[in-house]
Amino acid sequence: MTCSIDATHDVNLRSWVESANQTDTDFPIQNLPFGVFQRPGSPEPPHIGVAIGDRILDLAACYAVGLLQDLPEPLQVACVASVLNPLMAMGRSASSPLRHHVSQLLQAGNPPPSADKILVPMADAEMRVPALIGDYTDFYASIFHATNVGKLFRPDNPLLPNYKYVPIAYHGRASSIVASNTPIQRPSGQRKRPEDNAPGFTASQMLDYELEVGCFVGLGNELGESIALEQAEEHLFGLCLVNDWSARDIQAWEYQPLGPFLAKSFATSLSPWVVTLEALAPFRSSAFTRPADDPSPLPYLTSAANQQSGGINLTLEVFLSSAQMRQEGREPLRLSQTNFQKMYWTVAQMLTHHTSNGCNLRPGDLFASGTVSGAEAGTQGCLLELTQRGSQPIALPTGEMRSFLQEGDEVILRGYCEKEGYVRIGLGECRGRVVS
Repeated sequence: MTCSIDATHDVNLRSWVESANQTDTDFPIQNLPFGVFQRPGSPEPPHIGVAIGDRILDLAACYAVGLLQDLPEPLQVACVASVLNPLMAMGRSASSPLRHHVSQLLQAGNPPPSADKILVPMADAEMRVPALIGDYTDFYASIFHATNVGKLFRPDNPLLPNYKYVPIAYHGRASSIVASNTPIQRPSGQRKRPEDNAPGFTASQMLDYELEVGCFVGLGNELGESIALEQAEEHLFGLCLVNDWSARDIQAWEYQPLGPFLAKSFATSLSPWVVTLEALAPFRSSAFTRPADDPSPLPYLTSAANQQSGGINLTLEVFLSSAQMRQEGREPLRLSQTNFQKMYWTVAQMLTHHTSNGCNLRPGDLFASGTVSGAEAGTQGCLLELTQRGSQPIALPTGEMRSFLQEGDEVILRGYCEKEGYVRIGLGECRGRVVS
């Protein structure tokens, strides 16, 4: 079900792109994530690129100088598209050979004569949302997040009885998904405080972030056909970081009985690079170990392979930088650190459940994990949990206090995988700054 470890993961591989050989880079030659970029002011459409150190390998430029000619023609055509959807639609049978080809192209000792034509400094590129996202689904797959939030609103019944049986999710809004670094406007909506007799329409005062992992669909499925758990990962292209911004005061008034709506649909930020499942192969782990008294998943969500290797050892971090911190030259403050291994449901279970009723997924569709939180202090993936709904504000290095986000606050999500015997790889960053 999972991808295998191969020569592209060799710890001894080095690249002729020197920045890719630095130990602190997210993008060594063992990673090779895909993204979509555009040169500022260029009349050309966006190009597909591969991150390598602090550079981008421009696949359209590689095609123009003949560096992709050993690949099948349909795969070459997909590489010169302006979005990743055509490549995603070809599945692992295309992405895996392309990954091997790019790895060989970038290996040390063999820079092509056209090296200056095919590399773009990341600092000179504008990153785009990497795919045309037709549909977006947001799961609720962390039992710790679900329990922590449930305690705030339902102290006597924090976890609803269906949670341990079904991967809970809602359909999100694809039109408001934005690239990292896009400014986030504070939303307005209906809010009703406990002391109010009726709601009013005002700007949200409880603006929050949510630390999530996004999964892009590769191969789709036909309407009416489900995807078995054993084949689920064949339909996944790769992972990115997601910040599903949330207006908690709007959410508290509107979410019953049908769940999230305007409190979530105003903005969702994505990191620019999609790390393939092939790159993540060395960092696979067993799925979350459920307590002995928890029910087993139903048969369609159960397999020995998923339990053995359905997890991903992915460290996730949230940082906050206020306007005053930046003015004083202070580094962003790390608010939390957690791990994707702690998710109650695996990415394969999420996809399988999504299609279990015959729902058709399409290449480039996105689903997110829901907030990734742990049980320990400092592992919570949103301010709602960290500040206990605002009752325990966080002190910033400047002396400022934060219960929820203020104008000028920048939220930075980071993710990386590391394991002894393998090179550390990262998902990069997902950034967003709150504006009026």
